[in-house]
Amino acid sequence: MTTVLAELEIPTTDGRALGACWFEALGRPRGVVVLAPAMATEATYYRHLAAWLRDRGLSVLLFDYTGYGWSSTGPLAEVEADAMRWMLDARDAGSYALERADGLPVTWVGHSLGGQALGLATHERFAGAVLISSGTGTWRYNAPKVRWQAPLLWKAIAPVAIGVSGYFPGKRLGVLGDLPPGVMRQWGRWCMKRDYLWTDFPELVAAYEAVTTPTVSLSFTDDELLADRSFRDLADRLPNAVVEVVRADPRDHGLRSIGHHGFFRKERADLWESLLLPHLATLPS
Repeated sequence: MTTVLAELEIPTTDGRALGACWFEALGRPRGVVVLAPAMATEATYYRHLAAWLRDRGLSVLLFDYTGYGWSSTGPLAEVEADAMRWMLDARDAGSYALERADGLPVTWVGHSLGGQALGLATHERFAGAVLISSGTGTWRYNAPKVRWQAPLLWKAIAPVAIGVSGYFPGKRLGVLGDLPPGVMRQWGRWCMKRDYLWTDFPELVAAYEAVTTPTVSLSFTDDELLADRSFRDLADRLPNAVVEVVRADPRDHGLRSIGHHGFFRKERADLWESLLLPHLATLPS
């Protein structure tokens, strides 16, 4: 296993710091990618993709959200952050990447929650965006197998588990992953609403409508968490951006499954070549 350690800290607008790692492009750099993680997914999960892109002339910024992974400063139960703070962390990381890019084109690559955060970022400065397995989180648009389990999770299992453990012990429960209490509570509230985060933050409707960044929404037909309607719902929240919706069937790529997280596995380099690389902004060769 390749071990990747945080090498830098990114200051946040609330006075904290995010642990991060910059994969410097080999040879003449052609572009920059900022990779915003999914919920309950540490930055190191994306290390193989980051190294692969680095070898192809793209510098990549990986980072972790407040209190998580490289950004951990103590027990999850003591993390004072909610889901909106994590989305703002993504914005702050994106701003860092834009400044460090030194004029190179920057692409926002967001996985799940990281894709949702595009509307809060400095999107007008990005050359493009690729949202991977990124839909809205409303339970109504969950995949059929989990749709009717979601209310039980958000209204019963999560509150009890947090009350007992002080944080959400997802790994122990076999549900999602471990999460800070504030993140899980707010995210759960959003997921129980038809309009997801926009119910709590109606003023952000305009922020997402302001996005004009050329965007690709890439999702997979066997996603075990989100249905097609979820991905289209997020794309519809960006009415002034040209959004190319790509639905990939694993069988068309000789695979049995890809799912919500599988695209980023080391053995998926063929998918990176065909489904991601063509959409990353670069200088002419």
